[in-house]
Amino acid sequence: MKKTALALATALLLLAACEDSSNSAANGGSGANGVGGAGGIGQGGGVLGTTREGVNVGDRVLFETDSSVVSSEGQSTLATQADWLKSNSSVNVLIEGHADERGTREYNLALGERRATAVKNYLSSLGVSSGRITTTSFGKERPAVTGNDESAWSQNRRAVTVIAN
Repeated sequence: MKKTALALATALLLLAACEDSSNSAANGGSGANGVGGAGGIGQGGGVLGTTREGVNVGDRVLFETDSSVVSSEGQSTLATQADWLKSNSSVNVLIEGHADERGTREYNLALGERRATAVKNYLSSLGVSSGRITTTSFGKERPAVTGNDESAWSQNRRAVTVIAN
């Protein structure tokens, strides 16, 4: 009986330790809906999401397979981000480009970079100084969702805007 209770307690502790609290909405990360928590903006290092003022800025743009073309939905998200960034001129951002698990590491790193650059260029076209925007690619190395189906892949083909300062 003691061994069973000890094993159960150990398993629970391991599960609690494995929880990724950096990705929870309560910590300003992106929640399941892709929107940061109430403290996400202005705390430095957080993803864009819902500002402290309650404005939903959005933190990510999703892409089609093998594409770096910003969709109309992505353009809408980026227009909201651009408005917020223009109103908060001291904020610099990092655009992270991501890909799904299919394809080689090299291909996905290049695709992630094209996606991040497309977002940077679009924000710049809306009046955000390109000097305030840096890009990086994680390729397939940091999936938002695990899984081997279109549902997971579609959420991993993304660019995420992160507060850099």
